[in-house]
Amino acid sequence: METKDIAGADNKFVNVNGINTHYYEAGKGEPLILIHGGGAGADAWGNWRGSIHDFAEHFHVFAIDMLGFGFTDKPDPSGFDYNQTSRVDHICAFIDHLDLTNVSLIGNSMGGMTSMGVAIENRAKVSKIVLMGSAGIHAPISDELKSIMNYDYSPAGMERIVQGLTNPDFQYDDDIVLYRHGLSIDPATTAAYNAIMGWIRDQTGLYYDEDYIRQVSQPTLVVNGKLDKVVQLDCAYKLLELIDDSTGYILPHCGHWAMIEHPQKFARVALSFLLD
Repeated sequence: METKDIAGADNKFVNVNGINTHYYEAGKGEPLILIHGGGAGADAWGNWRGSIHDFAEHFHVFAIDMLGFGFTDKPDPSGFDYNQTSRVDHICAFIDHLDLTNVSLIGNSMGGMTSMGVAIENRAKVSKIVLMGSAGIHAPISDELKSIMNYDYSPAGMERIVQGLTNPDFQYDDDIVLYRHGLSIDPATTAAYNAIMGWIRDQTGLYYDEDYIRQVSQPTLVVNGKLDKVVQLDCAYKLLELIDDSTGYILPHCGHWAMIEHPQKFARVALSFLLD
């Protein structure tokens, strides 16, 4: 498959410590990095195409494909550890390579957890973070999350994932199912995804130690869909408890994909916080 364009955004690659890294760039101003989630077939285009323009009206936006996803390199798992440290290190290196400062981060799910890690490990360069349906709290694994972790690489399996990630009334486009499925069955992507999910299963979830989360010192907005079955409300409340300078916003009629289910509303909520 080839990368998809987003009107008004530049479709770019940069070599970050030997990792050919794909991202979209748009707008001017202070830097804002958008980090997608970790489900099968996830990438920057699929997550952010509906809201990147709203953010680009106020920020210099970078929507990045995480390590092992989209069109960023997928190192052979036989010689590479697809753990959380690797994802955080990759985003930190991206920030350093582009010499970005006063960076804000918006992360969904695995991208939210990665945003927390980057905020802690690259503290001097990160100003604010938005955690949307963020992983990071040790919680029971729901059936919807199991469909992601045990994905069978079939179109029906991808449809189950999309249904589990969205609210019951959301009318998703069949094209996104086909697009994500197409990405997921690329052999290098499949190998990377198997390694990522295997690591998560070995850890019994995708989470940080609570004392580590307490080290987030930047102003933080915790956003969660009221109907999110992948990262349920208890996790959002726990993040608010652990992060001292945090504010919460619960979106009604929303599952795990606020940036897709309610792109403009989510952008307004996030921008109100980021521009304050």
